[in-house]
Amino acid sequence: MAAPAIQQPSYLLANLKADWTTKPFLQRCQELVKVIDDYPAKELHLVFPWLIESIFGSLDGVIVGWNLRFLQTRMNEYNIVMDFLDPNGPMMKLVYKLQAEDYKYEIPISYLPGPVKASIQEGVLPDCPLFHNKLQFPMSGLLSFSMSLNPFEYYIFNFASSLIVPKTYPPGQHGSCSDSAYFVLVDAYLKHFLPTEGNVPPSPFSDPRGSVAPPAPRSPSVPYVGYGVHSTSLLKRHISHQPSVNADPAAQEIWRSETLLQVFVEMWLHHYSLEMYQKLQSPQVKLALLQYRLNMSSMLCQPPAPPGSGTLHTYQEPFSPTEEHVLVVRLLVKHLHAFSNSLKQEQTSSPSTHSHASPLEEFKRVVVQRFVQQKLYVFLQHCFGHWPLDASFRAVLETWLSYIQPWRYTGEKSNPQTDVQNRNVPEKWASFVQENLLMYTKLFQGFLNRVMRTDLVNAKNALMVFRVAKVFAQPNLSEMIQKGEQLFLEPEHVLHHRQPRVFLTPAHSGSFLSSRQPAGTDAVFKVKSHVYGLEGQDCQYKQMFGGEVRGVVLKLIQIIAQARQTAKRISDHSAEAAANSSFFSWFGVSSSDHNHTFSGGEADDMGECFKKTHEFLDKALDYLCQIFRLNSGQLSQLMANLASTEDDGGSKQLPDCIPSEDGLVLTDLGRMQIINGLRRFEIEYQGDPELQPIRSYENALLVRLMFKVSSFLNDRLGDQMEMLCSRQDFVGRVSRHYLTSSSTASEHRRRSPVARQARGRPQRARLSLRVLASYRTLLLTLLLYLLLALLSFGLFSSTALILTLCCLYELLLLLFAEKLKTH
Repeated sequence: MAAPAIQQPSYLLANLKADWTTKPFLQRCQELVKVIDDYPAKELHLVFPWLIESIFGSLDGVIVGWNLRFLQTRMNEYNIVMDFLDPNGPMMKLVYKLQAEDYKYEIPISYLPGPVKASIQEGVLPDCPLFHNKLQFPMSGLLSFSMSLNPFEYYIFNFASSLIVPKTYPPGQHGSCSDSAYFVLVDAYLKHFLPTEGNVPPSPFSDPRGSVAPPAPRSPSVPYVGYGVHSTSLLKRHISHQPSVNADPAAQEIWRSETLLQVFVEMWLHHYSLEMYQKLQSPQVKLALLQYRLNMSSMLCQPPAPPGSGTLHTYQEPFSPTEEHVLVVRLLVKHLHAFSNSLKQEQTSSPSTHSHASPLEEFKRVVVQRFVQQKLYVFLQHCFGHWPLDASFRAVLETWLSYIQPWRYTGEKSNPQTDVQNRNVPEKWASFVQENLLMYTKLFQGFLNRVMRTDLVNAKNALMVFRVAKVFAQPNLSEMIQKGEQLFLEPEHVLHHRQPRVFLTPAHSGSFLSSRQPAGTDAVFKVKSHVYGLEGQDCQYKQMFGGEVRGVVLKLIQIIAQARQTAKRISDHSAEAAANSSFFSWFGVSSSDHNHTFSGGEADDMGECFKKTHEFLDKALDYLCQIFRLNSGQLSQLMANLASTEDDGGSKQLPDCIPSEDGLVLTDLGRMQIINGLRRFEIEYQGDPELQPIRSYENALLVRLMFKVSSFLNDRLGDQMEMLCSRQDFVGRVSRHYLTSSSTASEHRRRSPVARQARGRPQRARLSLRVLASYRTLLLTLLLYLLLALLSFGLFSSTALILTLCCLYELLLLLFAEKLKTH
């Protein structure tokens, strides 16, 4: 097709904006494909920022865009969007077309994650190479800084930002996160730019002037390290001294892979509190910041700093990741493990081959430790401490478990016949465990703190405990963790290196790949560098297998055992309720308890749910005993201690409370008992029995009618009823049986800790006819009338006979009850 006549860029953009609101979605995309194919980069340059904003939405969340996060497979636009944004699709063709011309697009630093923005405003350049040579210096002060990005960086930045920018979406668009267009696109981009097989595919769209040009790469004299080490200094570079680098042809092979990963990590994992951000700053960084401030204060033309700037303490970011955000991070973690594990065996086993490895192989070797470890640790630690105590924590939990099990993503086919628990963790993963020690130990302790405050009777919470215990119970894993702790606790004098003892953070260290560090760096130094880099050199390390954590685990085992007993008791009760339900359950035959009634289907569901809880907790107990090597004697002693605190009526005891002026106040033990279902307050109706809510097995019209009749009789004959009930003979006992209907309520009040003030109220004798409104009573009465009619009894004689039988039945019950009380 012939190219259309050249238009002014403003006309092209204006036409596209006009068509955007009038034409159908499919037609708009088809016309965009034609425009991308037919127009040169010079005219597409002005269209690109508007098109990015129209697709991904604005960075401030005002413009929603295509709703990629809520676009599901069942929607008509799904396939059109996926084809247009595919890594080999028209939109990426536009990116490469503009990349060849070296266009730049600006993004204000106000849209960067809080810690990065605070660091730049302080005048200190962040470690990530993504920000090097990209900051623009305005004349109006630091706060108006912006970044100049190439088309590929600009596209990926806006794509990554659309996950964390809060937006308002139309109702009814919620669906599964894993089926959304955004989730599928993240997976597609990861597989394309971080391939587990082969090399990164070159751009399928070549420019007539040559290949697509990458941004200025790192200097060839500096080894590949990802973050950090861009000079021999440990100090962060000042913004006023952004490094200039020379072209490295070998690095052009993977510049898109590096950029994609850096943007994803910075935008998704760089949100945490100021306290955590400052803790990660090494003394060298703080010295650099001080030197920078001294230099800036000596400049005569320095513009006045705005109020609140000049200290990182002014930064505060209330960031709470969503469940969708965490699931996308888990997808990233899983793919990075698969990407790293696709490294050729000879590259991982022989350090001498590192210098001969291709840039992609070198990238695979350091990608997890160098790019992800530090920020993922802080991200997970933030989630462990701030996530609500509910089942949605499962997303965070599975992200953590995915990271600490890289052996699951090796691509090796395992025998499905073999139980997972019977497969040892290969010894080659010992170095990974040691170099990620805090991921195992510190986060496990954080998980313990959450579990101690969680309702373990809930099947979803019990499943999370089971999952963690099962993972840590894998053979060899606990030994690897203990070995890592032993290496960390090695005294300083055993380190045989003749270099200053400065333990470096992952962003600055050479413990994984550095020209300053010898190839045979010992495991002790690696573990210490990891721990001190993430927690600071003044951290107080708490051993996972030490006495303090072991004591917490023993308490957890007791709580699990108690929750297991509670779940079993509720499961048995639900099974009995389901077994007692029958065709006549809707008449109320199966239960006469007004305060605890369940339908048959509900009882079945509850019983099945608590049965799963019991199974999960039972297995979790076994796994915890394996991890911490608790023998059967210790476990039996714990169970005996638990049994000694429980008596026959333990389930009906009140939670642990202390009296106060305002009544009973729960203690911490009482809260734990309620959370885990060990004890509870009996929630029962304690008002007038005649005024209880109408039950499903009662006729509403008859209930109201019987209440009016009984109220009329009680008002008219109340004194006579009191006289009858006050008699001490047989007539008095019968009268009290029929007329004193408030005895049950009085009994409940005597057992209640909050209704003692009602005990002194006098209870008048009264007649209750509500039982006549029960469907059960009506059915039995109807059956008796039919039976007597078959025996040739008339209406009046049948009524008299039924009343006589009822009186005899009640008298017999009264006599037997009296005899039982005397015995």
